[in-house]
Parts: sequence; C-alpha cells; structure tokens
Amino acid sequence: MRLRPFSLALASPLATARGDVTEREGFLVGVGPADGDGERSAPGLGEAAPLPGWTESLSACESALRGAADDDGGLADDALGRLDPRGTPAARHGLALALSDAAARSEGRSLAAHLASAHGLQSPTETVPVNATVGDGDPETTANAARRAVSEGFDCVKLKVGARSLDADVERVRAVRDAVGDGVSLRADANGAWDPPTAREALDRLEPIGLDYVEQPLPGDDLEGAAALRAERDGREGDAGETPTRIALDESLAHHSLDAVLDAGAADVVVLKPMALGGPDRALAAAATARAAGVDPVVTTTIDAVVARTAAVHVAAAVPDVAPCGLATASLLEADLAPDPCPVADGAVTVPDGPGLAGDAFDGLP
Repeated sequence: MRLRPFSLALASPLATARGDVTEREGFLVGVGPADGDGERSAPGLGEAAPLPGWTESLSACESALRGAADDDGGLADDALGRLDPRGTPAARHGLALALSDAAARSEGRSLAAHLASAHGLQSPTETVPVNATVGDGDPETTANAARRAVSEGFDCVKLKVGARSLDADVERVRAVRDAVGDGVSLRADANGAWDPPTAREALDRLEPIGLDYVEQPLPGDDLEGAAALRAERDGREGDAGETPTRIALDESLAHHSLDAVLDAGAADVVVLKPMALGGPDRALAAAATARAAGVDPVVTTTIDAVVARTAAVHVAAAVPDVAPCGLATASLLEADLAPDPCPVADGAVTVPDGPGLAGDAFDGLP
C-alpha cells in the first residue's frame, strides 16, 4: 500500500457546521498485491478525502490507513477489516476503492460491473443522469442560472434554499418553474436550515409548484422531527388525495445509520455519499437496502477529487434505474489530480468502460 497526500483548493469556500472549508485534503491510496508466486496483479487506486462534519479528521484518516499495514509494512491480510466504516469512513473508502479497482482490472471489467456482480445486480448502465445545482440568488438570477443549466442539457435542477426567508425562497422556486417549464425536474435543498414549523409551511407552499423532493428540511440530527414531518405530510395527503412533496435526507446520514433512517420512516429519498459511507461497496449495498425498503437512492460526492468522483459514477451506474445524481461537482475544485475521464455532457456522465476505474487513466498518480 502506498499513500500520497494531496491538497486541492476549492473554487469557493464550502460552509459547514464547523466553519468554511477552503480546500480538500486527503490521500491517494495505491495497492499492488502479489499473488502466491510473487507475481504482481493489476494495480488499484483509491482516494481517502475526509470532510469535516461527515467523516473522521485528516490525521485520524492517515492513522487508520497506516494501521492497515502489517509488521513488515505490507498490506495486512485483514487490512480492510481493520478500518471502521463508521469511525473512519474516508480511510475505509480509500482502501476499499483501491482493492475493488485492482480486482476489477484483474477481471478485465469496469468497476461498475464488478460492484454490480458482487451485489447480485443487473448489468450497469452506460450513462448516469446528473442534476445541476443552482445556488442562492434573487429570483431573476436563480431563474437565469436554471435556464442556462437546461440549455446545457440538464433536465433536473437542484436549488439551494434556506439562506433567505421562506417567502423569498418560494418566490425563487416559482420563478425557476416559470422559466424552465413543467418538463424539468426541480429539487430544493435546505441543508437543514429550517425548524419544524418553517419546514411544514415550506412543504405546503412548495407543493403546488411541483418539486421532485425537498432535501434535508430539518437539521441532520433531528431524525425524529423528519419522521414526524413525513408522517404529518402523509396524513394531509390522505385527506386531500394529492401527491405530496417527497422528503430526502442527506446530512441525516452523518448522524444516523441508514437502518435508523429507514426504521424511522423519515425519508422518501436518501442521498448516499460513498466517502462518508465507507466505500463504494458499502454505498451500493446501502442503495440496494434503501430500494428494498421503498426509498429511492441518489448518489453524490463530498466534493471529491477525480478518483473518488469517478468511483461514485460507477456506484451510481450499478444502481438499477438510478435517479439523477449529484455528480456534477468537478467545477467546485480550482484544479484536480488528473483529467476527468467522465465529464458531464448533456446532463449525464458516460461511465468509463475500461477495466477498473478508468483503464490506465490514473496509473501515474499513486
């Protein structure tokens, strides 16, 4: 196992509960296990990029990765089992991805095909639909940004809400709907900014506009509140006979396990981040678990560098009938580790079909 630290500046600061994040730091994880005859198998590459509020610290991530080595400095036989997917998810993601990349390359098939086969799923799709994200702005600015996204081929647009008054946000969302028409799917992401009364009012007022879902209407630690909000919505739906606005949970998965979210009946949609869940294998397993419970999975990133971002594309491709995912995040970085093998075009990304992550595209990195 080889570790290479990296640091990439963000194009603009990311606000989190622990302050602004201005760069993404982490480690490239390279593996090249030998077989019983001493021959080297295909190399594998992973990315471990912890993010405050979602995963362990950078130092804990490095310590965990180094703890996966045996006494001789090689990769321990139980290396992956030494990494806690809840305590050090970014570290586990980095090693799990590297091992999966190596295995898929040895098999001569894509990471998506390798993951799908391991989970008993159908052959992965060749492209993954993605949503555009429009940040805060006045109604005209927001509508113009959404209109540009649609002209670039996106048919799903996510709007950031919660930074302004509810009146202002409703006006913004309505302006976007008027600008793009009914054929475009709209989502609103409050990032946990509302309290329960505001969230209830928001669902009522946004419902006539026709949204795919409202994401994280309450703070991530308030699972009970999210469950109550969804139950109350379902009660109103039964009286009115109308289709209610769905509720998606994202930050809640940083505070609660997926099983807890599903058991609480708190979500119609779950937003899955492979880096925060402990690896592409665990993210795909979570997607399958959610789907079996009648909850739709959406795959997104933690503003990852190109290696983990490409892995997230493979995860999404392995999810049957996946909804538009939050994978159009490369522009949030000022620079990247390597050219992107799956850029966004016409509202979708094409899944690399070379062995592993992207054939030999990343071979010079570790």
